[in-house]
Amino acid sequence: MTYVIAEPCVDLKDKACIEECPVDCIYEGGRMLYIQPDECVDCGACEPVCPVEAIYYEDDVPAQWSDFTGVNAQFFAELGSPGGAAKLGAQTADVPLVAALPPQEHDH
Repeated sequence: MTYVIAEPCVDLKDKACIEECPVDCIYEGGRMLYIQPDECVDCGACEPVCPVEAIYYEDDVPAQWSDFTGVNAQFFAELGSPGGAAKLGAQTADVPLVAALPPQEHDH
């Protein structure tokens, strides 16, 4: 099991979750952040600090964002398990589903 970042993160990338993650498994894509499912230790530290409530436990992802469980895994199809987001640095690409989304407006 793992935590999943869903659509509210798109075009926001607040990054408070990155600071809270003890295993550095939250990676930055072009338009959103992604959790590496094999590196996530299910501690839940990221969930309460997200200002837009974009992070869910895998079993609790709302139905309208159910695709994002696969999206988070798909982001790592080529990257694999780099063993730490800080070492890898920000990526410019996104999963096609995310790249195709219209620009997201945020209130802050």
